[in-house]
Amino acid sequence: MPLRMDSPLPSLDGGTDWFNSTAIDPAKDLAGKPVLIHFWSISCGICKESLPEINDWIDEFSPHGLSIISVHMPRQESDTNVDAVKAAMDEWEVRQPCVVDNWHEITDRFENKFVPAFYVFDGEHKLRHFQAGEKAIKMVKPVIERVLKAQVAE
Repeated sequence: MPLRMDSPLPSLDGGTDWFNSTAIDPAKDLAGKPVLIHFWSISCGICKESLPEINDWIDEFSPHGLSIISVHMPRQESDTNVDAVKAAMDEWEVRQPCVVDNWHEITDRFENKFVPAFYVFDGEHKLRHFQAGEKAIKMVKPVIERVLKAQVAE
């Protein structure tokens, strides 16, 4: 079972490699900022289809304080090839920081089983929404908007 509502944002320690950023410690580096954690895999067709929308979210929501971090979660042996992950990120124009989780340390902390999967945390880094699967991306944007609106109201 994935994290429960109000769960704190787990550590992102233990990844194999980071791309588009150095390692991020949310407690230090993203204090007070809402965060979207996005799990994906290079072997997931739905994940590939969702990446352009995530780039749109970077453009739309980053200026309002949202940080987006992707976690590459291997689903099969070939997904653990870090060079293949980097090549896919370049080809698919992944712009957000991405940690490769070949040992599933981060995945296990989130108790995540699915890709794509989206975890929306508020500025206090409490879980506000979890969504996974084919239609997940359509459900997440309104939650991001609510979290950012609440952040401004505080």
